[in-house]
Amino acid sequence: MIDLAVWNLSIPVGSPPKTIATSRLVSGYSDKYFNSKEGKLFFWAPVTGSKTANAIYPRTELRETFEDGSLRNWKFTQANNLLRATVKVSKVPSSGRVVIGQIHCYESTKPLLKLEYQYSDSRQTGKVVAKLRRSPSQSEAQVITVADDVPMNSRFQYMIHLGTAGDLSVGAHGEAYRTRLNSTWKSEALYFKAGVYTQDNTGYSSEGGEVLFSSLNAQHTQ
Repeated sequence: MIDLAVWNLSIPVGSPPKTIATSRLVSGYSDKYFNSKEGKLFFWAPVTGSKTANAIYPRTELRETFEDGSLRNWKFTQANNLLRATVKVSKVPSSGRVVIGQIHCYESTKPLLKLEYQYSDSRQTGKVVAKLRRSPSQSEAQVITVADDVPMNSRFQYMIHLGTAGDLSVGAHGEAYRTRLNSTWKSEALYFKAGVYTQDNTGYSSEGGEVLFSSLNAQHTQ
């Protein structure tokens, strides 16, 4: 069972897009963009969906909270921070790209890390890449291939771990990448996100990103 008591949800409806509170998620919220059935989470974000402030793409995405619904933001120096998930990407837009996990930065438009699934029509398979900013001042993210030959409609696990010394590990589909962040990230308030952030905004309403999570767990341990 996936614990929804530590998340809220953004769906691509309205202006600004609607946020579903933690308490409503726990009580069994469901719509065409999100549902939680049989212990799994379904996410759908069409290319025609509305966008959050300063974003150019639509998302149906969870964001960390405390159980009372207040936003949870953390400094990486204070705990070992771990996000684990088991996912299946079943649909991508014409760009082939959907973000399935993030370490975001509070009150910033530039996340520390995006974990992105990229499908290639020519190769008939996909890969998982990490888009990483090693310091908050870095404007363009570095793109690192974490795992290759990841088929569509195939379940795989991913892991994002950021330790107290700034050691970052990103794993997917049995492969892993490790590095250390610039110390300037120490002062930034961070939080995990998970779901589907469709990296496209043109096309029909039937086009978009669709992802199924069969496990999801965020931990912050000493």
